[in-house]
Parts: sequence; C-alpha cells; structure tokens
Amino acid sequence: MSASHFAPAACSRLIVKIGSALLVDPDGKVRRDWLEGVVADLAVRHRAGQQIAVVSSGAIALGARRLGLAKGGRASLEDAQAAAATGQIALSHCWAELLHEQGLTAAQMLVTLDDLEDRRRYLNAASTLDRLLSLGVVPVINENDSVATEEIRFGDNDRLAARIGQAAGAGGVILLSDIDGLYTANPHRDPTARLVPEVARIDSRIRAMADGGSASGMGSGGMISKLEAARIAQRSGAHLAIISGKRDHPLAAYEADGRGTVFLGSRVGSARKAWLAGRLTAKGRVMVDAGAAAALLEGRSLLAAGATGVQGRFSRGDVVDICGPEGEAFARGLAEYDADDAAKIVGRRRDALEEVLGYAPRSALVHRDHMVLL
Repeated sequence: MSASHFAPAACSRLIVKIGSALLVDPDGKVRRDWLEGVVADLAVRHRAGQQIAVVSSGAIALGARRLGLAKGGRASLEDAQAAAATGQIALSHCWAELLHEQGLTAAQMLVTLDDLEDRRRYLNAASTLDRLLSLGVVPVINENDSVATEEIRFGDNDRLAARIGQAAGAGGVILLSDIDGLYTANPHRDPTARLVPEVARIDSRIRAMADGGSASGMGSGGMISKLEAARIAQRSGAHLAIISGKRDHPLAAYEADGRGTVFLGSRVGSARKAWLAGRLTAKGRVMVDAGAAAALLEGRSLLAAGATGVQGRFSRGDVVDICGPEGEAFARGLAEYDADDAAKIVGRRRDALEEVLGYAPRSALVHRDHMVLL
C-alpha cells in the first residue's frame, strides 16, 4: 500500500493527535480560530460515518498561564502537575464547547503510562474506548500529568496517540505537528533536506534522520518520539501520518494534497504481541549469546542455555527485554521465572535445571508464544 493510497477518511477509526505548540499560542491562550477549523474537519469525517478520537496536549501550557508559572509550567514536576490539574479543566471545556457546536458529544479520558502498560488496565481502557466510539462520542484523551511522575509517564503525546490507536483498533493515526513530516535532515539547518513521503520500515537509516528537538520549545516530543509512535502504530497494523498543523483546516488540506510522511502499518502476530511490542517499559533484561539470538530470530523460545546474564528485579509474568551480544534489545517477552531463579539457571542446560532450582523446570526462560521481535 503506497502513501498515495493512504486515505485517513477511509479508516473506520482514526486517532488525531494535536500538540501544545499548535493548540496554545506563546501567551498561553487557546488558538480558538484554528481549533474551530480542526473540529469542523472532524465533524465532516464524523458525519461520513467515521469514528474519531482526539489526543490533545495543552493542559500544562494553559494551566501555567492561569497560575503564572515560569517556563510554561515545566520548571519542576510539582509545577507541571499543578499546571496540568488547572489547565485540563479549561482544555476539556474548550473541546466540549467546540464539538457541541458541531453537534458532537465529547468525552474525556485521562490515562497514565501504567494504564496502558498493565495488560488488564489496557484492556479496560480499550473497552471504554470501544464503547464511546460505538456510541458516536468523540473521546478527547490526554496523559494524566497531574499524577504522572518523571519515572512513570509517556512524556509526550505522540507515543500516547499510537498506544491509544492500538487500544482502539484504529486503522490510522495522524500526528498534527509543527513540521510537515520526516525529512532526510533537519530542514531548519540543512537547506538540502528533502521530505520523505513514505516509510515502510523504521531502520537505522530512518532513525538517523530524526531530530530530538521540538521546534517550538513548548511541546515535549520531537521527531524521535514520532518515530517511536510510528513503530508502535506499524506493529499494530495502523498507518501513521505526520502532517503539518500550521495551516487552517489541516485535515482537509492533507486530504487534498497528501503532503506529509506516512509510515505504513503491517501488523505481525496477535493483538497481545502487538501490545507487547508497543510497551515503553520492561521490568528487566535477559542477555543472550549469538546462537540464542539467531534461534529467537527464527521463531524459537529462549532457553536457559542461551542466556548469559540477567538484569533488573522482575517476577514471573513480567515483561523483560531480550538483548543480544552487543547489548541492544531485539525481542521482548513475558518471563517464565523471577529474576533470582533466572539468574541461577543462566547458561545451564535443561537436564541440570531441576537440581539447581529444586523444582521441575519450565520449558523456557521466555516462551515464543509470549515473545515478540522488536
């Protein structure tokens, strides 16, 4: 499927993410006229039968202005939490009002990283999204920054949008950005940089094109976070487009000219494996030798004999990253042992495991049915 054939309007479910720099002006006020155009675009799609959810940044920026906080409310974690708690009310009110003017009902969902990393809570969130969308409601979703900590948070809404797309079973995700796509180099610094219209696979060449900075200084996500979002979306089978939000009616404009970068989705494996691949955290790491790495790439389970080391504190059933001889994670799965027992059997053959453990060993350290390649 080529980028020219990716029509967001053709997706039965679509996620649209809007960053702070687009929604809030430098003075900390909502860019209402621009947002009205976005909502009008959403209404056109909704009337055509499409189900749409919005991932909206802006709470911290709005709250910081109301509270008079320095550095846009990001001077400290406590300031960010206070700004988010204050700004979220204003943000939700604005969305509800503008959607109502178009005859649409808004719903608010605030989620944390843990809500989508924990399998049971993820399924609960997915169920809520499914019901809201089936009722014709437009969910407006944001990270719950009022309770998020530095260690346990998304940190940017690009990756949140991809995970919401995954939970909602969306066919497409659109990131409205202050740049109109992925370029071969940073276009602000290199005049020869060219827009990349389509990406089928995110490899080292594509990652080298990314720039970690946010052009506005207001948001928290740069191109690196957008590539990570694209990776999550692709694994769940959704197409993800990065397009410019710096024009009026940006969704209609994109439908007219197709200018942007499309990352083509190609779902591999079950929904559970897509959820595993899209996780942003792991409780530990298992290092393996070259032979085990090759076996895993062929679809086999990870046996104790192929492991060379264990890091972290994890229990049976926790998610662990599997790292090759060079230290880079190439797979992820559910541990069959807790960290202490896993450490005891590293490098040992199966016939020696029962004596070491004191109980009958399980078939693998990480079974292939509960593992996904990254």
